[in-house]
Amino acid sequence: MESLICAVDVGTASARAGLFDRSGYMIVRHVAPFEMTGTLGGIAEMSSEGVWRAVAAAARGALAEARAGGETRPVAGLAFDATCSLVLRQKGGAPLEIGADGADTIAWMDHRGTAEAEEIAATADPALAFAGGSMHPEMQLPKLLWLKRHRPLLWDRLGSARDLVDFLTWRATGSEIRSLCAAAAKWGYCPGDGGWPEALFARIGLEDLGRAGGLPRHVAPPGTRAGTLTALAATELGLPIGCPVAVGMVDAYAGTLGLLGRAPEGGRGGHAALIAGTSACVMGVSAERPRSAGLWGPVEGAVLPGLWSIEGGQSAAGALLDWVLQTFGAGSADIAAHEATLARIETLLIAEGPDLGSDIHVLTGARGRRMPRPGAEGRAGIIGLGLGRGADDAARIYWRAATALALGMGDVLGEMDAAGQPVRVLHAAGGVRRSPLLMQLYADATGREVRPSGAPDAVLLGTAMLGASAAGLYPGPGAAAASMGMPAGTPITPRAERAGRMEADRKAQTRLRSVLRDLAP
Repeated sequence: MESLICAVDVGTASARAGLFDRSGYMIVRHVAPFEMTGTLGGIAEMSSEGVWRAVAAAARGALAEARAGGETRPVAGLAFDATCSLVLRQKGGAPLEIGADGADTIAWMDHRGTAEAEEIAATADPALAFAGGSMHPEMQLPKLLWLKRHRPLLWDRLGSARDLVDFLTWRATGSEIRSLCAAAAKWGYCPGDGGWPEALFARIGLEDLGRAGGLPRHVAPPGTRAGTLTALAATELGLPIGCPVAVGMVDAYAGTLGLLGRAPEGGRGGHAALIAGTSACVMGVSAERPRSAGLWGPVEGAVLPGLWSIEGGQSAAGALLDWVLQTFGAGSADIAAHEATLARIETLLIAEGPDLGSDIHVLTGARGRRMPRPGAEGRAGIIGLGLGRGADDAARIYWRAATALALGMGDVLGEMDAAGQPVRVLHAAGGVRRSPLLMQLYADATGREVRPSGAPDAVLLGTAMLGASAAGLYPGPGAAAASMGMPAGTPITPRAERAGRMEADRKAQTRLRSVLRDLAP
């Protein structure tokens, strides 16, 4: 009997588990929420045990749904992906509580280490090449430096510091193995140049990080076997004892694998991945090492062995659209509210024409810029507001906010072009994929062809590819990606008649950013 693969994606507020067959078809998907305290760009914390309980609920829910649907095949492998949140544990393994309600995890979007990030960037250390020569508080080193400086008693008790995906692997298997993907993309690990950047650690006052953080000497590529499920974890997840568990990935990288697995030459040759959620990431993959100025990376082996990746994006993307609905709409920002607003926009575009809301301009830097031209602190703005509070007014503001986000993504792609990795085709997953209207907007604003993912959840699919590799169904994640990748949907091309409007909006945003800088204290 053909086996299934269980993939678990841990996002900002929920865990999502999917069961896949070896062809890449997702049989079921189950979601379980967990609690997080704090706000985007402020202090944001959660409990790793609370996250694990959500993971277990999602996995058991997916299994129950599959059995209810007549799928009783065994699960041959398991893999995780997660946001780049930082899990802190004491010596001995107990949670190192840094906040209320047992919080031991600093969420990816926490910006408490902004000052520390600026100090690290000012060193201009060569090891910062992995971060485009800069540093951002969403990386792990600023968070760890903040902890050592501001909570020294906790630092003295620290026994391990892990990316969330590595915590999940440890919780499932007991293995101390770390993912090359997380280590290289978020910690500065360089597989071809000495491993952990110990000189940088010492330069910024983290010379004891290797011991305090429990950093292993070596890390492992995603998709290799990290270990097998312990009896306790198997019981919690509802999976068989001894089930192989893969070394996992940061969520955006898993999405990139899921999106580009079947792209020409494994994602090389002008293809990039757009993963749109609370934040938005765009990632390019190439066989040749690209130039890195202005982008995160280049990072080697974080997606597939032998390939380099570079990443740009926006810290607040879906979060900005949520805020628009909560502030100007009916107050709800669930999927139904987004869909209703997009439907209203389509109606207004027919009634009022393609320049809908062109007297409104939105600046999207509410939580600063991620890449290119990083900066953690920032401000957003809406110019052209009236006093209306109806659904049409909210729809216009939403449309113009989405336009600004799409134009910003065009800036990121321009940096990729300049880095020697030009992008012709943008493969889309997440919220953008669900809306033909938004995909057309991204095509118009970026000037690139947009192809929606053929998979309903590209991030889970990429993670399932890792599980299939660890289970031995394929000889490696590259082979799994080539076989399990879903053909992309119908391509959407830029409309020449919209180029003038997009250029006018781009120029207006440049002028407004200049004004905002002049007004800054």
